[in-house]
Amino acid sequence: MKTQTLLSRASPLGSSLNIVKQTFPAHRGKPVQRVSFVSGLHGDELEGLYLCHRLIQALRHIQETQPEAFKGEVHIYPAANPPALNHGTRLWPFYGSDMNRMMGPHSGSSIPVQMSQKIFEDLKESSDLVVDIHASNLHLKELPQIRIIEEFSEELLPLALQTHTDIIWIHPMAGVFESTLGYNLNKLNIPTLVIETGTCLRIEPDFVDRLFHGMMHLLHHQGVLASLPSDIPSVPAPQVIYPRGVGQASAKHSGLFVSRVALGQRMGEDEIIGQVLDPVKGVVLEEVTAPGNGLLFTLREQPAIHSGALLARVALDREPKP
Repeated sequence: MKTQTLLSRASPLGSSLNIVKQTFPAHRGKPVQRVSFVSGLHGDELEGLYLCHRLIQALRHIQETQPEAFKGEVHIYPAANPPALNHGTRLWPFYGSDMNRMMGPHSGSSIPVQMSQKIFEDLKESSDLVVDIHASNLHLKELPQIRIIEEFSEELLPLALQTHTDIIWIHPMAGVFESTLGYNLNKLNIPTLVIETGTCLRIEPDFVDRLFHGMMHLLHHQGVLASLPSDIPSVPAPQVIYPRGVGQASAKHSGLFVSRVALGQRMGEDEIIGQVLDPVKGVVLEEVTAPGNGLLFTLREQPAIHSGALLARVALDREPKP
């Protein structure tokens, strides 16, 4: 394993900010493919750091015991936003900058811009396939899923099927994606899978274990690894959903949401997901029910809610008729 510091800058407080890249080269000759994993663009998303740890640990063991298995090259950027990770915040401290909104063409010379552009350019130069790992926010908890913008689905869907996520969600383009890492790399014809899993500031070991198995299968599927370790299980097929295949439950009242189900549970139509309460008056304001039959893949994590807040999403077994 080769450790490289891509960029080092002094922070406003004088400490050093380093973006580190770990590389596992092909054993001999030109790599059949170069695959990169990126995590920590948002400093409160910790699931990806743990996944990168699992990958580094496993790949180092393979390199030490079976180096000839490396037919391709793997790059891992485990902590892409060091100051935000140190503070446990989504955005870059002091600047309030979102590193995942500074990718692609971007003007400016601040430290966050410099680091974002350095990561982007390095990925362009050293990757044939990229996996960008994210967690959800404080309000929601998500089953492991890959989200794909429709225009890239033909190329990305066969890759996403290897990743052991519960859901592959194919959705329309929106303006908010235009400056993200995934969108800009895909526009440059560098296939990039965007993972969303768990919730921020937490680690779900079971989710990460499943994603780790999926990433190892992806490396094997792409020919980067000639074989898989014997302890890597087979990967079940995920459910592929489109916009009409997602049912949402939102709050009609402000109050306290108390869930009565578990994330990943299969729901029946109108089955109770939870209740919205008024704890001051001691009354139930509403029963929140499932919008259809299917897999509960998003669930409200923060109990204090306002009217209109998203409480749950269900991957429907059948899309509703137009």
